[in-house]
Amino acid sequence: MILEGLVTTLSPEGELNVAPMGPKIPADLSLGTFVLRPYRTSTTYRNLKAGGAGVFHVTDDVTLLARTAIGARVEPPPATLPAKAVAGRILAGACRYYEFRAIVIDDIDERTTVLVETVAEGRLRDFLGFNRAKHAVVEAAILATRTAFLPVAEILEEFRKLSIVVDKTGGPAEREAFDLLLAHVREAAGPKADGP
Repeated sequence: MILEGLVTTLSPEGELNVAPMGPKIPADLSLGTFVLRPYRTSTTYRNLKAGGAGVFHVTDDVTLLARTAIGARVEPPPATLPAKAVAGRILAGACRYYEFRAIVIDDIDERTTVLVETVAEGRLRDFLGFNRAKHAVVEAAILATRTAFLPVAEILEEFRKLSIVVDKTGGPAEREAFDLLLAHVREAAGPKADGP
């Protein structure tokens, strides 16, 4: 199963990187070990290769997820806490977190396979619950990262469908995140954009 969330890593200079990532978790839903699949061109990959550690976060902060998915500036930077077992940072607004160390980094392919083990975990707050708009924003964020290799017209059509869900069931945070992603896709489409 793929569990969408956010991964924080630190550069060798201590600079924080926040990236959306969907690790593959075992069928028993435990996170004792799990697999990350960053691209070799990503900051997450470079940081894991250099430091071998990070923190995976289960969160419902779709605005942060949307911003980091498209590389938009996050101002102010998200509040963080020091990790306990690894050189890393915990997002203070996350629901749960899993500090991890890389066991194996297989970077033969462009998309690497990083097997990690959880060395510490914690809960900062309860997960509020299901909201269709939050799920729609997660889907929109994934689509927005694929403008380089999926037809933009198809992406915009999916955005049109997702916008109905966001308008119907979302609050201000979901609408802000969705609008940010839509603007990113329209910019990628250029003059041919005629989306939702």
